[in-house]
Amino acid sequence: MKTVIHFLQAPVSSGIVNVATSYEVCRKGAHTYEKMIWTGIVSLLLIVAGCQGAPATEESETTEETSEQAEASEANTPSAESDSTETTENEKSATEEDDKDESDQPAQDQEEAEAPMEPLYQINPQNYKIEPLDDAEENVVLLTIDDAPDQYALEMAKTLNSLEAPAIFFVNGHFIDTEEEKAVLKEIHEMGFAIGNHTSSHANLSDLSSEEQRDEIISVNEEIEAITGEKPVFFRAPFGVNTDTSRQIVTEEGMAWMNWSYGYDFVDGYMTKEAIGDIMVNAPELSAGANLLMHDREWTNAALEDIITGLRDKGYSLVDPELIQVNTQ
Repeated sequence: MKTVIHFLQAPVSSGIVNVATSYEVCRKGAHTYEKMIWTGIVSLLLIVAGCQGAPATEESETTEETSEQAEASEANTPSAESDSTETTENEKSATEEDDKDESDQPAQDQEEAEAPMEPLYQINPQNYKIEPLDDAEENVVLLTIDDAPDQYALEMAKTLNSLEAPAIFFVNGHFIDTEEEKAVLKEIHEMGFAIGNHTSSHANLSDLSSEEQRDEIISVNEEIEAITGEKPVFFRAPFGVNTDTSRQIVTEEGMAWMNWSYGYDFVDGYMTKEAIGDIMVNAPELSAGANLLMHDREWTNAALEDIITGLRDKGYSLVDPELIQVNTQ
C-alpha cells in the first residue's frame, strides 16, 4: 500500500515540479517578452518621433534659408515701388525729351531754311558773266527781268515757277507805289525769286547828284524790305550806267552790281514772241556764264517758256541767284 502511494506521489510531485518549473519559465519568458514589447514600443515611438521631427527641422531650415534669401534679395534689389517710380521717372524724362525735340524741330527747320547757301559762283566785274567757284558747273546762264513789276511780271514769275527756272526780278520804285503793286511784288518774292534793286525812277545815275543817287538806291531797298522782309542783294543801274557814287553806295549796302551779257527785247525788230524767242536762244553772245537781260514786256512774257526750253535744249542750266557771291567787287 505504501509502495503504491509512493509510486503515485512521485509522478505527482514530479508533475508539480514540472508545472512549477514550466510556470517559472513561462513567467520569466513572459517578463522577457513584455520587456521586448515595451522596448519595441519605445523604439517605435522614437522612430515616429524622429520621423515627425526631421521634416519639421528640414522645413524650419528651408524657411530660415528662404527668409535669409528674401532679406538678401530685398537688400540687393529695388522694391517694386522703387522700380515703378524709376520707370515712371524714366518715361517722364523720355516724354519731356521727345517734347523738347519736337518743340525744337520747327526752330531747327527755320534755321536751316534761313541759313544762306554756300556761294558757288561770282560775278565777273569786267563782263558781268557768272563764273564758277572751284568745281561748280560751268555751263550755266543767269536769267534777269528788269522794270518789274509792271504789267506782266507776275505772269512771267508763274511761268518761271512752273518750269522751276530761277531768276532775278529787278524792281523800280515807281512800280511799287500802290497796294496792288506791292501785293504783286510780295507774291513774286514768296514764289522764291530774288528781288533786285533797279532804282526808284529809272533815271540815268550819271545825271544825278550824289545825294540823289543815294536816294534812288536806298529808298528802293527800304521799300522792298518793307514789302518782302528782305533787303535786295543785287543792283542793276538803269541803262547800265554805274558811277563811283553808286558803286560806293552799293558796297555800303552789302550788294553786288551787275550789267548784262546781252538783251534784245527793247530793240526794234525783236518785239514779237517769235523774234525774241529765237534771238535769246541763238544770240552770238550766248555762252557759259551769260547774263541774260529781259524786261517786263508782252512779247517777252509770251516767249518766256520757249526761251527757257531752248536754253535747256542747248545744254545750259539756269543758275540760282542764291548761289552767287555778293559784295566782292
